[in-house]
Amino acid sequence: MSRAENSINYIELPMTDPEPVIMFYETVFGWHFQRWGADYISFEGAGIDGGFNGQDKLPVSKPGTLVILYSKELEKKRDQIKAAGGKIIRDIYPFPGGRRFHFEDPAGNELGVWSEKA
Repeated sequence: MSRAENSINYIELPMTDPEPVIMFYETVFGWHFQRWGADYISFEGAGIDGGFNGQDKLPVSKPGTLVILYSKELEKKRDQIKAAGGKIIRDIYPFPGGRRFHFEDPAGNELGVWSEKA
């Protein structure tokens, strides 16, 4: 696999417990996980590879890096997030180029979901 020079190659987010993180992202976004011991899980299927690191057992601090995901159907994705245990922290709002919302995952990370549909 070739890697593009100067591109984002991997995203790593903090966590304290892998189980709710795996359940949440598998249920809502269909990501696949691999365990690397008790305190690290990597994911694929998100458009970029990444992982959740629990080695330091530190809670998520805010503000942090905001990862934005894409969905054609914002309302449906928002409802899936809530049903899977995520917390909507900023409901759907317009911005130049589309609409988006922010949520908190079971580990306490804030992420966003956007769509170009007005």
